[in-house]
Amino acid sequence: MDFKYDIIVVGAGHAGCEAATAAANLGSKTLLITMDMNKIAQMSCNPAVGGIAKGQIVREIDALGGQMGIVSDKTAIQFRMLNRSKGPAMWSPRVQSDRIKFIEEWRSIIENTSNLYLWQDTVTALFFRNGEVTGVKTRMGVEFSAKSVVLTNGTFLNGLIHIGRVQMGGGRMSEPASAGMTEQLREIGFKTDRMKTGTPVRIDGRSVDFSLLEEQKGDNDFHKFSYMDRIQRELTQRSCWITYTSEEVHSLLRTGLSESPLYNGQIQSIGPRYCPSIETKIVTFAEKTSHQLFLEPEGETTHEYYLNGFSSSLPLQIQLNALQAIPAFRNVHIFRPGYAIEYDFFDPRQLNPTLETKLVRNLFFAGQINGTTGYEEAGGQGIVAGINAHINCHGGAPFTLRRDEAYIGVLIDDLITKGVDEPYRMFTSRAEYRILLRQDNADERLTQRAYRLGLATSERMNLLEEKQREVERIIDFARNFSVKADRINPYLETLQTAPLKHGVKLIELLTRPHIDLETMSHAIAPLREVLDSIKNRKEEIIESAEIKIKYEGYIKREKMMADKINRLEDIRIKDRFNYNAIQSLSTEARQKLTAINPETIAQASRIPGVSPNDISVLLVLLGR
Repeated sequence: MDFKYDIIVVGAGHAGCEAATAAANLGSKTLLITMDMNKIAQMSCNPAVGGIAKGQIVREIDALGGQMGIVSDKTAIQFRMLNRSKGPAMWSPRVQSDRIKFIEEWRSIIENTSNLYLWQDTVTALFFRNGEVTGVKTRMGVEFSAKSVVLTNGTFLNGLIHIGRVQMGGGRMSEPASAGMTEQLREIGFKTDRMKTGTPVRIDGRSVDFSLLEEQKGDNDFHKFSYMDRIQRELTQRSCWITYTSEEVHSLLRTGLSESPLYNGQIQSIGPRYCPSIETKIVTFAEKTSHQLFLEPEGETTHEYYLNGFSSSLPLQIQLNALQAIPAFRNVHIFRPGYAIEYDFFDPRQLNPTLETKLVRNLFFAGQINGTTGYEEAGGQGIVAGINAHINCHGGAPFTLRRDEAYIGVLIDDLITKGVDEPYRMFTSRAEYRILLRQDNADERLTQRAYRLGLATSERMNLLEEKQREVERIIDFARNFSVKADRINPYLETLQTAPLKHGVKLIELLTRPHIDLETMSHAIAPLREVLDSIKNRKEEIIESAEIKIKYEGYIKREKMMADKINRLEDIRIKDRFNYNAIQSLSTEARQKLTAINPETIAQASRIPGVSPNDISVLLVLLGR
C-alpha cells in the first residue's frame, strides 16, 4: 500500500464522493477516507434528490461529468418535475431514491474508478509546511501525504445530537463525531461557528392507515437527471402520501416546548429558516391550524417511511403523542424519532472561488463544512473542489463558474462573498439569470467546458452535439416554413385559438401559449416529418426547441444583462488595493473589502455593505 497521493478527500458524503471521482477521473491519484465504507453517500435526511433549484444543480453536476444524476436515476423510486405550471425557468426535477441502493450504486462507482482508492478511518489532524497542506493523520495513527486535501466533513465535526434533553455525540444517529480538526484549524486562524439541522421521525409503513392519506404519484414521462441516454430509471416506482397536522397535534407539541433544545437554551447554534422543525413552525406560524406532511418511502421494497415536514428535536414521547393524533398514524410504530444535530462549520468567506482556502494553499473545503445544507449543494461544491484540487496538482487555469453560467456558480459566489447566517439552501430566487440557468440546458452551458478539462467524456460531448444539431434543425424549419391562413385556420379553431388574418412563419404561431410543436405537427405534414426523423431523445429535443422558440425574447434580454455585468467580472482587482488606505470608501466597505479581497469589481459589488458609490470610487482609481 502507498501512503503518497496527489489528492486526499476527507469524508465520503455527497461532496466527498463528487470531489474524489472528479479528481480521479481527471487523472489524479486520489484517496477517499471515510469512517464507514458501508455508508458512502449516505442520505442522512430525506431519501430524495433535487427539488426547487436543487434539481438544476444536479443536472449541472451531470453536465460536468459528475455522478449524482446517474446515481439518482438508477436508484429512483419516484420522479417528479416540480413547478410544471410555471415557466421553464422554474421547472425543477426531483426523485425519491432507494436509500440503500443509492449507497450501493455510489460505492460501485467509486470502487470502479481508476486512480481512486478507499481507506476506512477517521482523520484527526492535518499536516502543514510553509503555508500549505501536505497530508493527514488518522485515528489509527496512519499518516498519508498529498499535494492537495479536500475536507468534506459534513455534520461530523464535533457533532452533537439532541432528542429532548438527551444529548449524544455523533455525526449522524449511531455514528461517532469527529474531534480535533476544528481546534487545529482554529489555532492557525480559521473562523468557525456552530450550526444546527434536524431530521424527522422514521415510520413503519405497516402501522399506517393509508386509506386516510392522499396519494401522490410520480410522473411517467421522459424526464430524468442524467443527459446520458443509456441511463434510465430501472426500479419499481412508488407513491408518496400527503396528510396534515391539526390543532390537536399542535397542542400536544406545545406541551413539550419547555423540553425542546431549541427553546430551553440547550441549542445555541444557527438553524435553518427554510426547513424548520415542527416545533418552530407552530411557534413562528402560530395562526396556522395545520401544516402539510409528506410520507415518503425510503426504498423500493422497505416498509420504512420518512415523514417530511415533521423534523423535530422534541422528547420521544411528545413526538409519538403528536403523531398518534393524526388519524392515519393512530396506531403508528416508529423506527427512530426525529432529532436535531449541532456541528462545526467554517465561514466560507475564507475561501477563494475555487474553494481553496485563503489561509492554507492546496486545502479545499466543500459541503456542509461551508455552512450549506442539502446533498445537491454539497455535490456541486464537491465537483468544483475536486476539479481545482487536480488543477493545483497538475497545472492549468483555475476552474470557476459565473453566476450566469450555473446555479453552482451562484451558490459558490454567494458563499464566498456574503457568507452565511443560517444553513444555506439554494432557491431559484437567488439567481439573477433564471431563464439562462434552466434544467433543460445545463449540458449546453457546461459540458463543453468539462470536455475541455477532460472530465466529460466524448460520449457526453457527442450527445450534446447531436442534440444541438437537431434542436437547430427544428428551429430553422419553424423560422422558414410559411403557414397559410386559409389552410391552418380550421385546425386553429378546433384548438380554440384565434385564427390567422394572413400567412405567417411557423415560429410566430408557436409563440402562442397553447400552441406547441407536437400539436401543430398534426396539421402540418412537413413538420411531422421533421419531428419523426429525430432518432434519439425525441421528447427532450422537441422540448428544448420549444423553450428556445417561445422564450427567445426573454433569453436574449437576460443574456444582454449578463454580458453587461460580465464586463465588470472581467475587471480583476484581487490584491490590487490597500482598501484601508482609501479614505473615500465607507468604513464598512473598507472592512468588508479587506476581509474578502474580492476577485473582481462585480464580486465587490455583491458584498453586503459595499455601496454603488464605493464601486464608483474603485472604478475611478482603476481608471487612473
